Amino acid sequence: MPTLATTVDGLKLPNPFVIGSGPPGTNGKVIGRAFDDGWGAVICKTVSLDASKVVNVQPRYGRLRSRETGEIYGWENIELISDRSFDTWIDEFKKLKDSHPDGVLIASIMEEYNKDAWQEIVGRCEEAGVDSFELNMSCPHGMPERRMGAAVGEDPVALEEVCRWVMAVATKPVWAKMTPNVTHIEDPARAAFRAGCQGVSAINTIRSVIGVDLDTLRPEPNVEGYTTPGGYSCQAVRPIALRMCMEISKVIEKDFPGRTLSGLGGVETGEDAAQFILLGSSTVQVCTGVMKFGYDCVGPMKDQLLAFMEKHKFETIDDFRGKSLPYFTTHSDLVKRQAEAREAKKAEADKKKMIKGDAEWSGDDFVDQSDALARG
Repeated sequence: MPTLATTVDGLKLPNPFVIGSGPPGTNGKVIGRAFDDGWGAVICKTVSLDASKVVNVQPRYGRLRSRETGEIYGWENIELISDRSFDTWIDEFKKLKDSHPDGVLIASIMEEYNKDAWQEIVGRCEEAGVDSFELNMSCPHGMPERRMGAAVGEDPVALEEVCRWVMAVATKPVWAKMTPNVTHIEDPARAAFRAGCQGVSAINTIRSVIGVDLDTLRPEPNVEGYTTPGGYSCQAVRPIALRMCMEISKVIEKDFPGRTLSGLGGVETGEDAAQFILLGSSTVQVCTGVMKFGYDCVGPMKDQLLAFMEKHKFETIDDFRGKSLPYFTTHSDLVKRQAEAREAKKAEADKKKMIKGDAEWSGDDFVDQSDALARG
């Protein structure tokens, strides 16, 4: 019987499904609910030392739906990090570790470009009992004027420096969350690994404009007639996320063996999760999916992933992690492989047409049989 239990960077998870940082982990109550519903780990909504700088607006979401079915396949948000005080979060972290001692609690943290602030938030979160950290260096719309979020994540030099600040004081595993809003995601991933991070998460949301209202001629989501570009998520981003996870996994495989990847971007089913694991992810995060389907969506996802494992006779997550990576190559190699395959197929067909005795002449394919003998 296969098992979903897995150990990642020393963290023992009952399954690889992790609540991604965002509204599903916005306070202690909902985090406790996620643990009760069977999630493998929970990453809280991103916290910072000074929540007073965080002011959200309404509306802050925009969604794209299928013209045929109405199903939501794209989701944009212009939501900021947590607007709740850091002291409140510290209190809730402690209570969560008391009420759910086996629950893997990961603190998503983000600070301005300031060494003291980053190191202070790490120390205080560790004192509160969190099990791990995810460094939010990838929010595409989160206060770039303060050099926060993607303003750091898009600059590998700055990202590496911040990661080194954190790694100098952290005693718990650290994942750096990657922004997809770069040309080569391998560059920030390498920077995080050089700094000593045990893992990276990929991808955060994609910088986007969800659309324009053709009646009002105003971009959406409309806040007093104006908007700002936001972060795009949901199933529409999954192909992009898979490609970037594949690229990071290749970097890990070649230069940083033993480091880990937490994959995310459009995961809504166990089959989606299997694809991320096949491309090297050790864990799979779900955020927008929870906002669409609720916390109990983890039950069907676990069942679907187990069914996939049973079908292929995999006993553990590690049995198939990265199993599809060897099948990526260059386009020129594809051309070469296809030409060779076609030639081999033609040779096999010719071989089958060759007669070995006079009784095999059929008359119906007399010309082909003659031609095969001429080439043989």
